[in-house]
Amino acid sequence: MSGHTDSEAGTRRGPLTGLRVLDLATLFAGPLAATMLGDFGAEVVKVEHPAKPDPSRGHGPSKDGIGLWWKLLGRNKRTITLDLSRPGGRATLLRLAATADVIIENFRPGTLEKWDLGWAELSAANPRLVLARVTAFGQFGPYAHRPGFGTLAEAMSGFAAITGEPDSPPTLPPFGLADSIAGLATAYAVMAALRARDASDRGQVVDMAIIEPILTVLGPQPVWYDQLGYVQPRTGNRSANNAPRNTYRTADGSWVAVSTSAQSIAERLMRLVGRPELIEEPWFATGADRARHADVLDEAVGSWIARHRRAEVLDAFEKAEAAVAPVQDVRDVMEDPQYAALDTITTVTDPELGPLRMQNVLFRLSTTPGAIRWTGRPHGADTDAVLTELGLSEDEITTLRSEGAL
Repeated sequence: MSGHTDSEAGTRRGPLTGLRVLDLATLFAGPLAATMLGDFGAEVVKVEHPAKPDPSRGHGPSKDGIGLWWKLLGRNKRTITLDLSRPGGRATLLRLAATADVIIENFRPGTLEKWDLGWAELSAANPRLVLARVTAFGQFGPYAHRPGFGTLAEAMSGFAAITGEPDSPPTLPPFGLADSIAGLATAYAVMAALRARDASDRGQVVDMAIIEPILTVLGPQPVWYDQLGYVQPRTGNRSANNAPRNTYRTADGSWVAVSTSAQSIAERLMRLVGRPELIEEPWFATGADRARHADVLDEAVGSWIARHRRAEVLDAFEKAEAAVAPVQDVRDVMEDPQYAALDTITTVTDPELGPLRMQNVLFRLSTTPGAIRWTGRPHGADTDAVLTELGLSEDEITTLRSEGAL
């Protein structure tokens, strides 16, 4: 796992070295999938409209006019401009597709087909190509042609309905949760399609609907409803499956989160907070029964924690082998010793901003680790280089630019 943009990271061969990905997508789910592939060695070429770059370049805070989110989302990608709606742009994309293993796009269904760049044309240019199509609702069905974002998936999937306090409105996450889950799922789907290609020598289409992966990670709600008619309610920080499970305030005004998914942990916790008699209650034997007595357990745990400072709470829990974590904001995350040991927040060198700290690659591989080779590059920075490598002459590139295709 490496985050330093030095010569070692630049030459390290990740497990996906030799794979070529064209990232035609914008905003988050599709581009994040391409980032995950690039982190582990794939050559990713980010294709953006000449006049309308990926909006993620302007999302969130910026420094000196430079979008910071893009530095993360655009890492390990070469950037070119191409207007796919123009004949020259279409022809150039087909030439690029012939050299690629994967294309990731998130246009509304029918858009690529409108430009004569649908699966029929792309697979004719490269029968081994994998085309990942990432949309809010999928390629077919009554909602397929609607505009959509991850927020709609968070609402439709049931996530918002179970998030928040029981007497509060449904709560949406303050970040791109559904998009991020779909991005990770898309990277996995691409690898599955590539594995199948290895066996058949033929590519295929990945149809990724952002509304689906978040529904998967919500767990067995459909099974519960199908078999029992049970609809999971909003329970705040509590769980219907175990207790105590909540956030609690410490004597110095900090917060900690406690979980007792295992029976042994629940028993250790009761001994720690001086309430061992609760272990003998008949209802204490199962997580679901404990959850029905959450008021009693929250009072026992919360009153003990409220009498101790956060450091004392964490130390006592560790000695008792009970499960606890501080509720951290990003300032705490940046200084957390466990994250530091894992190099989860790593330092990279950016040509525009200098040393820059960001999340490292997603996981560690013992012999072929991923690496952040560079951060998000300026709009169209690699257009001439990529097209020259494709075999276009200087005159051809000039003509495409004069036609507005670049």
